[in-house]
Amino acid sequence: MANYGGGGEGAGYYNQQPPPPPNSYPMQPPQNGSYNNNYNNNYNSDQQSYQTGNPYGYSNNNGQYQGQAPPAPPNADPKLGANYGANGGYDGPPPSYDEVFKVDKPKWNDLWAGILFLITCAGFVVVSAISIQGYAATRRENSGGLKGQINNFTLTTHTIWLFLWVLLTAFILSYGYVWLARKFTKQFIWITGILNIAFGLATAIYMLYQRYWSGGIVFLIFTAFTILCFISWIPRIPFSALMLQTAIDVSKTHGHVYAVSAVGGFLATAFAAWFSVTLVAVYVKYSPSASNAACREGVGGCSQGKVIGLIVFITFASYWITEWLKNTVHTTISGVYGSWYFNSKNYPTKVTRGALKRALTYSFGSISLGSLVVAIINLLRQFCSVAQQNAAADGNIVGTILFCIIGCLIGLLDWAVQFINRYAFSHIALYGKAYIPAAKDTWRMIKDRGIDALINECLVGPVLTMGATFVAYACAFLAYLYMLFTAPAYNSTGGYTPIIVAFAFLIGLQICNVFTTPLSSGIDTIFVAAAWDPEVMMRDHPDLYDRMIQVYPHVQQAIHA
Repeated sequence: MANYGGGGEGAGYYNQQPPPPPNSYPMQPPQNGSYNNNYNNNYNSDQQSYQTGNPYGYSNNNGQYQGQAPPAPPNADPKLGANYGANGGYDGPPPSYDEVFKVDKPKWNDLWAGILFLITCAGFVVVSAISIQGYAATRRENSGGLKGQINNFTLTTHTIWLFLWVLLTAFILSYGYVWLARKFTKQFIWITGILNIAFGLATAIYMLYQRYWSGGIVFLIFTAFTILCFISWIPRIPFSALMLQTAIDVSKTHGHVYAVSAVGGFLATAFAAWFSVTLVAVYVKYSPSASNAACREGVGGCSQGKVIGLIVFITFASYWITEWLKNTVHTTISGVYGSWYFNSKNYPTKVTRGALKRALTYSFGSISLGSLVVAIINLLRQFCSVAQQNAAADGNIVGTILFCIIGCLIGLLDWAVQFINRYAFSHIALYGKAYIPAAKDTWRMIKDRGIDALINECLVGPVLTMGATFVAYACAFLAYLYMLFTAPAYNSTGGYTPIIVAFAFLIGLQICNVFTTPLSSGIDTIFVAAAWDPEVMMRDHPDLYDRMIQVYPHVQQAIHA
């Protein structure tokens, strides 16, 4: 797994100096600032291995990866695309995405997970409809002035207005964050770290000043951890900035990267609005109280058990749906960057459409399965966060510390699963495998090719997570200020503050994650493609390879065939 200390896992890896595997390009210093001569000469001899049934130079000895090479387009050189002519140029029209990344005998992978996902979505719709009907039937009791509401026992219409402001904040900040990455790419990592630390620290200090101890302590711990991480990341900023710049440069000229990002962000925001209304409606419809008229409306009576059970279900469903949306965006964008990496000289047609079609059909179940694992972990972390804040509000120091430790452990598990998912979904986009085989094959190739050292060196993923956390901080802080200054009647004891703040944090985090997915998807796909065929980077993208060496010389030892 990745190691974020010091110079990364690559430091120990390079000291071993393993012998170069067979059929690989010799890793030599540049001559006159260019690698083109060496690699072009070696490419001619390497074509013989393509004709002898070992096109990717995979070795059965020396512990190298053993497995089937990535599928090649029909009647084409496996690396250069469907229309590579004998004269060394491209003949005819460019191939389509489905031709370049053709899947022999395609099938609906992990279909059971896709069906379970659809059933969960249907369940969410049913719960939402019943709850909103009960809320609408008693809307008069849940409206009115903040101090004169008839409903003083649970969430009201004013909570919906709060969440709408949270949604607007999350949408604007997320869109602005992506714009910042495009306009100030080199300074982007520094800006993200400084803003995240400053805002997290300011939020913690203000909450402690207001004697909201649980929230202040949680934000203070997160900020301290962020400071330690950012300091340790400083040596790796140049390489990370280069990879981010490369991803943004490609996105400006290929595919519909930012259109997909905008559509995904809009859908995430729309679903968050639906979830917010449903959350309030569940509390209104099922909270047990003698004055709750909604208990006598629609289906079912009121009980605290129903409230807890339905909140657990809709929270789990929201995590799964937003994770599926994010990963569908990621898989679609991976098709764009994979096409650029393998076919930059003859870029395919219908790339975005082809990648999206595969994500919504044959890979739908695989994306649902990977998203399900993350949704379960995030649900556990959400419960742990609420339990920690409640323990702190009750003055239970032991409980606060215990839930904080459990939350950290769950966070590490979430990071590990997300790490695997990112590269597995990039592989699924290009080769159409099922989720578990794709995860295993991709990780094995990344380790065997030495790409794991580059992944450790690249900070774009953690930085984007930090940026999403910044947006979540802002949303949570807005929710806290609203609850503080409006003092709604249902929150006279402050019992709903941790719940509202936690869900505002969740909404901001998930919306920003969807918006920023295309930025990280490009880099993840480049790493996966380099693991499957590192020679393409040296031959077709020499400028990128040269610049990588300038900011991270160990690339010459890391990338090997």
